[in-house]
Amino acid sequence: MDITRKNQESTEDIRPFRIEIAQERLDDLRERLAGTRWPDALPEAGWEYGAALPYVRELADHWRTGYDWRVHEAALNEHPQFTTVLDGAQVHFLHVRSPEPDALPLLLTHGWPGSVVEFLDMIGPLSDPGAHGGDPRDAFHLVIPSIPGFGFSGPTRDRGWSSRRVARAWAELMRRLGYERYGVQGGDWGAIISPEVGRVAPEAVAGVHVNAASAGFAPLGPLSEEDRAALSERERERLAAGSFSQDQMGYAAIQSTRPQTLAYGLTDSPVGQLAWIMEKFREWTHPSAALPEDAIDRDRLLTNVMLYWLTGTAGSSARLYYESVRDGVWGPPPAKSPVPTGVANFAEDRAVRPVAERSNAVVHWSEFERGGHFAALEAPDLLTGDLRRFFRALR
Repeated sequence: MDITRKNQESTEDIRPFRIEIAQERLDDLRERLAGTRWPDALPEAGWEYGAALPYVRELADHWRTGYDWRVHEAALNEHPQFTTVLDGAQVHFLHVRSPEPDALPLLLTHGWPGSVVEFLDMIGPLSDPGAHGGDPRDAFHLVIPSIPGFGFSGPTRDRGWSSRRVARAWAELMRRLGYERYGVQGGDWGAIISPEVGRVAPEAVAGVHVNAASAGFAPLGPLSEEDRAALSERERERLAAGSFSQDQMGYAAIQSTRPQTLAYGLTDSPVGQLAWIMEKFREWTHPSAALPEDAIDRDRLLTNVMLYWLTGTAGSSARLYYESVRDGVWGPPPAKSPVPTGVANFAEDRAVRPVAERSNAVVHWSEFERGGHFAALEAPDLLTGDLRRFFRALR
């Protein structure tokens, strides 16, 4: 066989994957948690200066003594998982085929500080709606990848893994799986990557659905007086209440400029990794939630943290910010997407229709009072329902 062809075929291999974490790594985690060197905190500072010390101490103790990784490892392994190499990077993904033969393929992309764990409660209702009180005609075949540099995709090994490069890899993944026409959905970084997949492969993407949308959907700086005058009262309220105020963007400034420096602490200290992630869950969940677990199951939150800790991907996941800034992701998209686009706004989301329509063919818009930035975790029923409604007209 021609060696070039053989090598090409080997890079297109799709291999089954199963999560099997060695016990000594779990023992090491518990030892590190037990030996944490705790910082001081000002009395009654609460969350004003960052992650609150009493909260982090209590959650770390539960992580060490009450959380059972094996239970959640088994739950993840209930879903078929695979790895393949895309543009030189290993990519881990869940691939859940619907029992309905005419199901529409759907690519789901997580964000930061999320993971494939975000979508666990949606897998059954989306892939087998008939078994979950829904209409079988709304079924999807699901492809749920870990972004290169995140989770079991493992650290990236070369420069340039921006959101646009991820989008090109996703189009290749769907081609490799044999899907000629499919939908895409995502929140946070997934809401940046998913529309870009539509621009990369407009002939294949039936529709783009986003939540927690920013670039291309929300103003990323001050609006002009003319733009502000065009907003509805509800849109003005949304922008005023949005979570991405300047004092909450320090994490992005660090991850987009010095991700390597940050990586030393987060890769060495599980409590450091825990606090770095949980501050965002506290800030971005629905405002009615005083603590993250008031909105999302506590052990589900820890399972998400585990995917960063066990894979040592604090630094490589942060590099997505560094590379994307240099690839111009926060600027206007290079062209308006022709792909039908739906937007679901939950509390803390800042997308406004006049801005979104400049770069996207918006045909569907929903507003929800329940659920926040992490809608797939906070309100999976609402997000599932909105996905069904949006894609019904596009099948």
